[in-house]
Amino acid sequence: MINLLSLPKQNYAFVRSKLLNREEIAFLDVREEDPHAQEHPLFAANLPLSRIEIDALGKLPRKDVLIVTLDDGEGYAELAAQKLNSLGYTNVSIFEGGVQQWKLAGGEVFKDVNVPSKSFGELVESTVHTPSLSAQEVQRMLVAKEDFVVVDVRRFDEYQTMSIPTGISVPGAELVLRAPEIAPNPKTKIVVNCAGRTRSIIGTQSLINAGIPNKVLALRNGTIGWLLAGQALDKGQNRQFHEVSLETSLEASARSRSVADRANVKRASKADVAIWKSQADRTTYFFDTRTPEEYEAAHFPGFRSVPGGQLVQETEMVAPVRGARIVLADPGGVRANMPASWLSQMAWDVYVLDDIKATDLTETGAWKAPLPPLPKIQEVDVHTLLSWAQDSSSTLIIDFSSHANYVKGHIPGSWYALRSQLALSIEKIPKANRYVLTSAPKELAIFASKDFESLVQVDVYVLIGGNNSWIEAGLPIEKGATKLASPPIDRYKRPYEGTNANPDTMQAYLDWEFGLVEQLRKDSTHHFWVL
Repeated sequence: MINLLSLPKQNYAFVRSKLLNREEIAFLDVREEDPHAQEHPLFAANLPLSRIEIDALGKLPRKDVLIVTLDDGEGYAELAAQKLNSLGYTNVSIFEGGVQQWKLAGGEVFKDVNVPSKSFGELVESTVHTPSLSAQEVQRMLVAKEDFVVVDVRRFDEYQTMSIPTGISVPGAELVLRAPEIAPNPKTKIVVNCAGRTRSIIGTQSLINAGIPNKVLALRNGTIGWLLAGQALDKGQNRQFHEVSLETSLEASARSRSVADRANVKRASKADVAIWKSQADRTTYFFDTRTPEEYEAAHFPGFRSVPGGQLVQETEMVAPVRGARIVLADPGGVRANMPASWLSQMAWDVYVLDDIKATDLTETGAWKAPLPPLPKIQEVDVHTLLSWAQDSSSTLIIDFSSHANYVKGHIPGSWYALRSQLALSIEKIPKANRYVLTSAPKELAIFASKDFESLVQVDVYVLIGGNNSWIEAGLPIEKGATKLASPPIDRYKRPYEGTNANPDTMQAYLDWEFGLVEQLRKDSTHHFWVL
């Protein structure tokens, strides 16, 4: 057991100096996502205490990287540091005094999630004055049947939830590759939208930077602006981009390479990758920026699937080590070069892997996060649990899935609990003679089991295979937020999500985005620049 009193402490001046000097640092806000989103330093990446064993090895590949854990005085930073030490990380410190001390020392704090990317997007627009149209102007163009196309640069599931009428799903990194065949006539205008501002600004500017001959404009304020204008959104649409010709692909590759070169993106060879994979003194992330389907069909060994548009939008979620090296791979070049051009402007040390041949793509299947050894636990199979569950006073089921997954479907009668809130949760959960823990994915419950055992005096089991085994057995599930032992704070509800967001909330979100450039100026640790 690590002595919490022996863990080193760091302060504002220390962290700030690392950021200013562009040295590697994993500044980790280990609170759940909702409290993280209320206020945090710009480069404090969210890695919740409850998910450390699940996420750490994939997101922090170098065991001696400098890690500083942060909370707001709840004690999570100490517990997270202890867990990271137990996983073999050797250079872990605690930010003394938490978020409040950061503020007292003069540090700027930011609201919401993915703030580095959103701040950068606002800086881009304010610097190069990315052209845009209001929702009312685009609606008038629709009514008049003008010659234009709407491309939606969000993830496909976001597009399906709500979209601009006639809009086509073209996630951000695909734009430069797909737009020439979506709008082959250079007189056809291209209107780029997302939910709010960032991805539409970056998408529009990507096409402009690549020299697409069409006039390109962002839909100002995205679907939020559309709703605030009192206009109806489509739901459940399936319009998507299609494959392009070899000629179009080669032209897009040349355009994207030109942009990457202007943005000072570096080039990497397969020999470089082999060296960097074993390099002990530097963190390197390897990302395949194509679609997940292409990745699963075949990919370069050791690369993780992170579609390029989302990588630019959510960089710190997959690369929490600020100052690390990032290597991107796309055999066609476009989906690597365009995201790389933005990451370079966001002050990442970014490379594109060149000369990838089909024979180099020797791995198949989805990326699997590396995990530490699973603890030894008492297990129970589905059929035994089914018989036990007939008597709820004897057996109680606790579900450690995300709140969103719990609401979608859980074992009937089970309670939702957050691992980080475990001590408080147990006070709300009825007493039983035994507890069975489950989750999706199954590992969440396995890693939570020892923490749970330490707080109860009865037998604790984990369901073999987690919730999936229950579903695969054809057993019924229950939906909704039925039994919550923990507050649903593991995810921050974005103001632009869904179709029933409050107008005041949406407007407040836009107002917040407009203020990000000034917050960047006050923070001054970002090193962002704009092409």
